[in-house]
Amino acid sequence: MNTAARYFSYAQLKLQEILEHEMPNIQKAADFVTESCKKGGKFYVFGSGHSHMVAEELYLRAGGLALVHGILPPELMLHEMPNKSTYLERVEGYSQALVELYRVEEKDTVMVISNSGRNAVPVEMCLAAKAKGAKVIAMTSMKHSSGCTSRHSSGKKMYEIADVTIDNCADPGDAGFPIEGLNSTIGPTSSVTGITIAQALVCQVVDNLVKAGIEPPVFKSSNVDGGDEHNNRMFDKYYGYWK
Repeated sequence: MNTAARYFSYAQLKLQEILEHEMPNIQKAADFVTESCKKGGKFYVFGSGHSHMVAEELYLRAGGLALVHGILPPELMLHEMPNKSTYLERVEGYSQALVELYRVEEKDTVMVISNSGRNAVPVEMCLAAKAKGAKVIAMTSMKHSSGCTSRHSSGKKMYEIADVTIDNCADPGDAGFPIEGLNSTIGPTSSVTGITIAQALVCQVVDNLVKAGIEPPVFKSSNVDGGDEHNNRMFDKYYGYWK
């Protein structure tokens, strides 16, 4: 088996671990989002650094819920400057401002993604959203987070705050794939597992809504006939200026 194939097997083992151990937490998270949908609330998704990719995956996505609102400030992403998001995600007070700007409410659900779950911005996002009465979902690596200290003044990590925590089963530091002759590991898995978890959660939410007799607001691809017209109705209904 070549190295590329070995990585596929490595990633598949992580997904299998999640399938075997995290389904109750994914179901609970889906129930929170379902209740927010029923109440006319929003499903906010947030992550900084590479974790923003998991949040972005659910936002305005073909086949995705039109109730998803991404909290995706560019300064916390990676495309503007190396290390910028790394430094900024350790600044306290930032997430409190974001929660106010995005008008998070009690009827909403907020999912926060961070592999380590220790830095000030994701920890404070959990704290600030809970203070608003919203349900909080943490997606993190329990192997990493349970073995490190918090960088927030509360001393807490995400999993100690959230209403439900979904373990992405990543190794500490995320990259855990060995290469013979190399003294460091490579091949992070949190994006592979995180995106799969996120889409599984949305699929469960949609199924919950259908079974409750509620038509889920789901986007279509803009590249299929009729997609633009369908999606424009969704934009008008759910994404007018901070509707």
